[in-house]
Amino acid sequence: MDLPAIAAAVPAVGWAVHSGLLARRLSTARRDPLTGLHTRAGFTDRAERIIQRSPNAVVVLVDLDDFKAVNDTHGHAAGDAVIASTASRLALWAGRHGIAARLGGDEFAAIVTDPAYTTGPPALVSALHRPVLHGGSLLPVAASAGLCHLADLPEPSLTDALSAADAAMYAAKGHGRRNNAHH
Repeated sequence: MDLPAIAAAVPAVGWAVHSGLLARRLSTARRDPLTGLHTRAGFTDRAERIIQRSPNAVVVLVDLDDFKAVNDTHGHAAGDAVIASTASRLALWAGRHGIAARLGGDEFAAIVTDPAYTTGPPALVSALHRPVLHGGSLLPVAASAGLCHLADLPEPSLTDALSAADAAMYAAKGHGRRNNAHH
């Protein structure tokens, strides 16, 4: 076999293997690379455990309103800044008695073992609506939030809690009251 040809092929093969491993690692990642929050998979596992141990837990869904306009008007770097700020604000609200996740795009979730450990829904909504400083400009941020207390469900499950939080979030959007988090 021709030694220079083999030497030239080795880096290409190595890169192909590395790319495949990286793609697989990203698809099963437990942390979102932009925000550092849990991904849907990481959140689901941990939230299920919290639900089993914490009957008074609260589940929150957050969706940024008109996020596409931020990207279109200010660029993707500005959009990333809004996503990262939203993530840190939600994680701060959830605190050490809960976990926050980026489910994808501009959708986030959190679960807290007991709502008494938070500053409350109005404080979360207020934090989510604070403008984000990016490149010397203040970017407007709007978000809708929906909450579900596990105690309000006939059978506490993550699926039912997320569905109830989702319904509350869209009810808030639909009634033009996106500044209010609903239980």
